[in-house]
Amino acid sequence: MEEHKNSDIHLRPRFKMGFDESQDCLISKFEDNLKDGNCKYCSKIVDGHIVIDVPVGENHFWSPQLNIEIEKIDSEKTIVKGLFGPKPQVWTLFMFFHFAVAVAFIGFAVMAYVQWSLKSDYTFSLIMVIALPVLWIVMYFLGSVGKRKGHKQMDELYEFMMKTLEK
Repeated sequence: MEEHKNSDIHLRPRFKMGFDESQDCLISKFEDNLKDGNCKYCSKIVDGHIVIDVPVGENHFWSPQLNIEIEKIDSEKTIVKGLFGPKPQVWTLFMFFHFAVAVAFIGFAVMAYVQWSLKSDYTFSLIMVIALPVLWIVMYFLGSVGKRKGHKQMDELYEFMMKTLEK
């Protein structure tokens, strides 16, 4: 097994591993392990895509989700790609806020330039042009705090996946 991980600066860590087993064999390992009565994780399996969620009782706003893609290279070789991230609702909310801040920044920058070129008061626009990147940085650090809060659960999901793949 060969594993590649990206750096820790990303909010959504990714990894990639190569296996000398067929795609169907790896998928059946997950199906068997997830159907086991002792398995506490919620999941969905569609073709080569597996989504594993934290148990409902342990779930909180920052709980991660593990998305696994099992890709067939040939009859006996596969690549397992994984992505840790927040639930889709949380990710969508964060992306909406990032988009709104970016649009507001562009709007206030244009407004500041127009007011400056018309020689009118552009103080508010300039304050917003400075404040919005600060807000963006605060949102980035909030995401990092959320990632840290869900890190233990991320480790548990990763351990569950590795135990499943090593069977």
